[in-house]
Amino acid sequence: MSILRGAKKLILGVGLASCGAAAAGLIIWNDERIARASSLLSDRNQFLDWAKAGFPSSPNGPSLVERSQKSWDFNWDKRDPGSLVKPLKGQFRDEKEENTYNEKLERAKATATRNLILIRHGQYNLKGETDPDRKLTALGREQARLTGLRLKDLGLPYTRVIESTMTRAQETSQIIREHLPSVPVTKCDFLREGAPFPPDPPVGHWRPEARFHEDGARIEAAFRKYFHRAPPDQTKDSYELLICHANVIRYFVCRALQFPPEAWLRFSLHNCSMTWIAIRPSGRVVVYSVGDAGHIPPSKMTTT
Repeated sequence: MSILRGAKKLILGVGLASCGAAAAGLIIWNDERIARASSLLSDRNQFLDWAKAGFPSSPNGPSLVERSQKSWDFNWDKRDPGSLVKPLKGQFRDEKEENTYNEKLERAKATATRNLILIRHGQYNLKGETDPDRKLTALGREQARLTGLRLKDLGLPYTRVIESTMTRAQETSQIIREHLPSVPVTKCDFLREGAPFPPDPPVGHWRPEARFHEDGARIEAAFRKYFHRAPPDQTKDSYELLICHANVIRYFVCRALQFPPEAWLRFSLHNCSMTWIAIRPSGRVVVYSVGDAGHIPPSKMTTT
């Protein structure tokens, strides 16, 4: 009997020890859960404080809210009717003057949408020392051919082709236009490649300020020449093809969306990619695509 009682005591002792260990483990586990919950609550409170402050990027820097409070400038192209019609003078105006003024405003309103399809040139010979030597490679010519087929398949009523005067852009345009033979073409020196604006973050290699000063003015002039709402006498939507260069296109995208111009180098474009921007009669701008290269097989895609 004493052996049996001893075994019972041993079993009871082991059971109590196991319960104690389990309880201790439960306490530790609960402590960990409480600590984790406290940490999450603290993080949540910090996030709420950060949100109330407008999501500041740094203690002294502007917040995301502050950076986003700039409203859209509907008169960015200076073609709002109020900018096209001479305003009335004086505070005292008769009804006839008011009616005449309002009629002029109505006639100055755009009614059509301008669609600008920006196409980067195909791959070219990077070893060429001068522009005439920087001709398209065999792959670049194939990229241009595929782009021409894509534009033909879209079946849009293209208004005109505007091409940069650089060799690689003109060769790309020529191949594309083989599939769009009835579309008129013009050339434009303003669309030549260049350095539009000092980028932020800066590039690794140095460029003289004069380069940005000269190229930037020219590329900005190209933007003002081609990016604007339709004239009042345009009754149908237009579709214009601008065949040019990556830096130019990226700068145009930033300017059209009223983004900081120094952001142009923050994204890349494939050769013969298409960027589609629409300018509404109201002055609103819609970007349908940026750098669309879906018409080019992956094996034939390049960025240089």
